[in-house]
Amino acid sequence: MSLSELREEVCYANKMLPAAGLVAMHSGNASGLDRREGRLVIKPSGVDYDALTPDDLVEVDLATGEVIGSKLRPSVDLPHHLHLYRRMPEVSGIVHAHSNYATAFAAVGRPIPLCLTGIADQFGAEIPCTPYIDNEGDHIGQAIIRHRNRAPAILLQNHGVFAWGPTPRSALKTAVMAEDVAKTVLLAFQLGTPLEIPSDEAKKWYDRYHYGYGQK
Repeated sequence: MSLSELREEVCYANKMLPAAGLVAMHSGNASGLDRREGRLVIKPSGVDYDALTPDDLVEVDLATGEVIGSKLRPSVDLPHHLHLYRRMPEVSGIVHAHSNYATAFAAVGRPIPLCLTGIADQFGAEIPCTPYIDNEGDHIGQAIIRHRNRAPAILLQNHGVFAWGPTPRSALKTAVMAEDVAKTVLLAFQLGTPLEIPSDEAKKWYDRYHYGYGQK
């Protein structure tokens, strides 16, 4: 994927955040990384989603964190994106959202339990939740690395959701699915205690979904 194509995909991912109900107003962001060039592009801080264009995205050097050729300031979450890209070599897309149902779990410091085959499919494990962490320096990125499991998403207590994947579109899908399963699980808690799926059974669903589902 060329840098211009990456800009198009990251712009699409950002515009889908409000369209999918994952953010309100200026909150949240999406980024994508060209690992060959060592450059990422990320949403500029405080820019309206509906006005965002691929050219507005801020290009950043992965190694130094320096902005390249843009008069716009990058998202204030840039340090967290940089920290994750530098430590997760399989990741080239990251989404940060404040979607209502997933963030409700974050508000009470509770992971989303592995109680649906849809969670097993997409995540392969519960969606964990970090303890509260402040927004200084690399603290959020460090907490994500420390508390993540095999799931490509995590909740930040009192804050929101981070999701990631090999592309910006895959990170977007993960964020959308995290919100979808959070809604269902929250409803399930109104009826009783959700029944968790054993890890060996979850692996069967995860493997089928990731290695046998869809068109190759």
